[in-house]
Amino acid sequence: MLQRHFTNLVGWMNGAGVVWVFALMFLICADITGRTVFDSPIRGVTEMVSLSLVACVFLQIAYAIHRARLTRAEVVVNKVQASQPVLVSDWSAVLLGVGCLIFALLAVGAWPDFIRAARTGEFAGVEGIFTIPVWPIKMLLVVGAAVAALECLRQLVGRLAESARLGGGAAASMPRLAALIVPVLIVACVAILWAAGVEQRTVGGVMIAMVLLLIALGMPIAIALLLVGFLGLAILKQDFGIATRTLALAAEGTISEYVFAAVPLFVLMGLFVNASDIGRDAFRAAQRIFGWIYGGLGVATVAANALFAAITGISIASAAIFSKIAVPEMVRQGYTARFAVGLTAGSSVLGMLIPPSLLLIIYGVIAEVSIGGLFIAAVIPGILLSIAFAAGVVLMAWLTPGFVGDVDQARADTESMSWLDVLLGILPVFALIILVLGGIYGGVFTPTEAGAAGAFAAMLIALVKRRLDWAKLWEVMRETGQVSVTILFLIIAASTFSRMLTLTELPQDVATFLGSTGLGMFGFLAAYLVLLIILGTVLDSTSILLILLPLALPVIGELGGNLIWFGIVTVVGIEIGLMTPPLGLSVYVIKSSLDDESISLGTIFAGAFPFVLITLAITILLMAFPGLSLWLLGL
Repeated sequence: MLQRHFTNLVGWMNGAGVVWVFALMFLICADITGRTVFDSPIRGVTEMVSLSLVACVFLQIAYAIHRARLTRAEVVVNKVQASQPVLVSDWSAVLLGVGCLIFALLAVGAWPDFIRAARTGEFAGVEGIFTIPVWPIKMLLVVGAAVAALECLRQLVGRLAESARLGGGAAASMPRLAALIVPVLIVACVAILWAAGVEQRTVGGVMIAMVLLLIALGMPIAIALLLVGFLGLAILKQDFGIATRTLALAAEGTISEYVFAAVPLFVLMGLFVNASDIGRDAFRAAQRIFGWIYGGLGVATVAANALFAAITGISIASAAIFSKIAVPEMVRQGYTARFAVGLTAGSSVLGMLIPPSLLLIIYGVIAEVSIGGLFIAAVIPGILLSIAFAAGVVLMAWLTPGFVGDVDQARADTESMSWLDVLLGILPVFALIILVLGGIYGGVFTPTEAGAAGAFAAMLIALVKRRLDWAKLWEVMRETGQVSVTILFLIIAASTFSRMLTLTELPQDVATFLGSTGLGMFGFLAAYLVLLIILGTVLDSTSILLILLPLALPVIGELGGNLIWFGIVTVVGIEIGLMTPPLGLSVYVIKSSLDDESISLGTIFAGAFPFVLITLAITILLMAFPGLSLWLLGL
């Protein structure tokens, strides 16, 4: 009975957070309308939205844990699962215990600040113009963290019961002891560093090794970053109390900025676009336009992905949609399944490069550079990569017919479609592109406002096309909340880890060392690209960005590089990891979306390999010629 009530509480809290995120879209759109049409903006929108982000994350975090939505690398765990289920079950219990500890520390650290804010009447805004009390937000942080800790504890009890059912006696004793090796080693390592009083740079190096180990062993990436950041701060300050308060401050202050609202709003826009079947319409229009080319159906897939990318900004959305739209059609018309799925995986990476890109937004916030500038800088590289993919498709169709398939059949079987249908198919796409990107480049919208306006417009398109009912609307809202809380909580965790690294002065030392080695910019970029690709085999794009940037940005500054150009290079390099084993997130999304046992992960990876090479070549080209990214900015 108690467990059922607790599960209902988690669900209700998530529902409140979901509705809150949806309401932000209307609030920001109302502010835009009031400002541009009536010259009367809504007061306090910036403060309300900024504070709302913290509340929304901690209202939904327990549900994200309940649904196992926190990002993690499961390669090692999955390999061990078949041979050592007891070990994996016990290790999962250890991870849940760590999660319970971290969220309990967050609640404890945030409690004094909540009490102080309630007693003093602390507010955000400008007195006499607009004020809003902050104690309710701080209270939701405390409550949300406490409920998340209890959810971890609930799952921990269930996991221990499962371990007991899996086996007992001497046969299971060794795996159970093995599950405790890592936590014991971590405790011993922290004790030694604390007692020995080693220099701070050594602490930084050990903490980096520790976080990579924990991520490789399947700990949720955000939890690993929070745990190691907390331990590093405690060692550096020789005070667990300071580390706990810093943890709470990062949870409250990191994402309480207006620009971070762009994350849920662009996610919402992408999901509304998905619901409205704009991707299908764009593919059919591209099929009609490019069908006459030898290999034209493959070119149409690239073109449709590029158009779809310009209104969503999420690679995974493109992979999920076009695996259901393009792959069956290409296979039906004679293309090999290997090529069809490989092309879909390859062209999906355009979603994180062609603006508006969610990854560029996150990079812009972390690197403190103009998001609008990043969007402009990504235009030429995005077009260049699209053309390279299309040219690659045509060349492969001519040179490797065994790999591509019966292209002549596809040309003969191209579906007829009137030019009016083509126009009607791509009109919503161009309308959203003009609204979002035109609004940003024209100075009408900030990126956050563009996300709200784009999400509202995409919702209207879905309603006009009668593709959105109440059930679908709730599904879109709920998925928006879960994707957003995963990303924003990861940003909070990365901020804690970055603060710890900054105190060790290790990033600055690395920058100084690399600047004095004589490798130069290109030598550093070559090593950086290799690291991006290696991490891309086991981590998702956002995690790579958040882990590497604290180390890489000081080096670029030391070497005199442009941070906007570096952002474009980083995003393209990271996207290679979406197509490479063993993780290859786009590949896994395509596999799950197709639900076809005849198409294996190996088939998709093999089909995507030519596009990995094309993306790598374009990345190197962008490294060698920064002007390709900076030309439209006049730099």
